[in-house]
Amino acid sequence: MLWDLFLIAAGLGLLVIAGDLLVKGAVNLSLRLGIPALIVGLTVVAFGTSAPEMMVSVAAVLNGTPDIALGNVIGSNTANILLVLGIPAIISVIRTDEQDLRESYLIMLGASVLFILLSFMGPIGWPHALVLLAALALILTRQIREALAHRAERAGEEIEGADLHMGWPRIGAYILAGLIGLPLGANFLVDGASSIARAYGISEAVIGLTLVAVGTSLPELATSITAAIKGRADVALGNVIGSNIFNLLCIIGVAGLFGRMPVPASMLHLDLWVMLGAALLIAPFIFYRWSFRRLIGIGFTGIYVAYVIVLVTADKV
Repeated sequence: MLWDLFLIAAGLGLLVIAGDLLVKGAVNLSLRLGIPALIVGLTVVAFGTSAPEMMVSVAAVLNGTPDIALGNVIGSNTANILLVLGIPAIISVIRTDEQDLRESYLIMLGASVLFILLSFMGPIGWPHALVLLAALALILTRQIREALAHRAERAGEEIEGADLHMGWPRIGAYILAGLIGLPLGANFLVDGASSIARAYGISEAVIGLTLVAVGTSLPELATSITAAIKGRADVALGNVIGSNIFNLLCIIGVAGLFGRMPVPASMLHLDLWVMLGAALLIAPFIFYRWSFRRLIGIGFTGIYVAYVIVLVTADKV
């Protein structure tokens, strides 16, 4: 038991550190090669920050535990909204009137509905994966075209991990450390979580929906809490929407190329709808520009805690 907890902790630590190093290395490599910063932000950073979830899901499929892969994505999307928005809102008001996220939000809803439809047509395999990746390619192509059309407006944007003074050896070391650390951390996390699930009779699906999902969402949660403390909690909303789109289309799309993922009945009947319900909860905040205040943050966090209690209790029955 202690060893499994150590594996989980070590895996999470490696995922966070390796993911950060990979993003920094890839961003600076891209900028050194002359790729525009705005394209780097839309592609390299987006993929890099989703790398921990992707590696966990791929490792889970390869290790014969696809329930963890699916639970990781579904649970992460639910946690991203209820926790990653809920906890920062308790600390500081999250304003929504400073950015127009209506189009991105509708894309997230569309990706959620597409994923639910494919789940009911499961097991999810390479045909489903290609559909998800094709949708991602269309979205990215459109975003890049829009970004290029508004190049002047976005020229001054800062890119996470950019360091104009970073040398080639350091760039190479960061990328290599990230590429080694991510799969290693993913394997540690999946192995530890699977062992705990078996030891306590908890299904791998529930472990993926809770422990693994929250673990891989920790970087987003930490970033949002830090932003809230600095009075910039508004950055959390855009990050959550973007992360949820990538989780559904990119991570499941890539994981589906490595093996079939049967969707458990419990996910079809409950978890997918909780994920969609959480997404619909923020609709008024997007379209009517309501701010996320402390009571909303407490409510969101409370809903997530209640959901986890229902999951664990039902799994034990």
